[in-house]
Amino acid sequence: MGKTVAAFTMSLDGFIAGPNDEVGRLFTWYGSGDTAFTVPGTGMVFKVAQASADYMQEEWSKLGAVVTGRRDFDVSNAWGGSAFMGLPMFIVTHHPPQEWLGEESPFVFVTEGVATAVSLAQKAAGDKNVGVGGSQIVQQCLQADLIDEIHIELAHMLLGEGIRLFDNLAGYAIDLEKMKVIDMPDVTHLHFRVVK
Repeated sequence: MGKTVAAFTMSLDGFIAGPNDEVGRLFTWYGSGDTAFTVPGTGMVFKVAQASADYMQEEWSKLGAVVTGRRDFDVSNAWGGSAFMGLPMFIVTHHPPQEWLGEESPFVFVTEGVATAVSLAQKAAGDKNVGVGGSQIVQQCLQADLIDEIHIELAHMLLGEGIRLFDNLAGYAIDLEKMKVIDMPDVTHLHFRVVK
């Protein structure tokens, strides 16, 4: 079985999106380099530094499934109706959207909570990693001791306001072990192992 990994671009002051879910400023590093990186399973092409392209190729090739929340699903407009990178996607929600419940839907809606969603994703991913998205889902997974690693793409900026990744963890002190640091002009890639 692979690892369960939370991975986000984040500002130095802890925000993963602006107050209205905007990510444009945070994601400027996706276009600030001279090396083309095509996101697997999509037509998206980023222009990043060579070290960032190598890093993303290595890490994203390890992904086998994704767990995220209904808010992430809605804000992203269901990723245009296609699962991200063509991976099995498990959406944690209390109310599955009826229009996406057909057999041909690329999404699995899980109403039994994050532990069930992660377990289903691990089975689908096999030996590959499960990516966890959505700030509330990551917080719930951290509280339930379901996250193995945290990967932060630290954008070199302060946003000042917005959606924080680690906002609701009062009472959950979590120790981390630094595994990797790749420092680039517009972003610093940080890998931490959750100490259990």
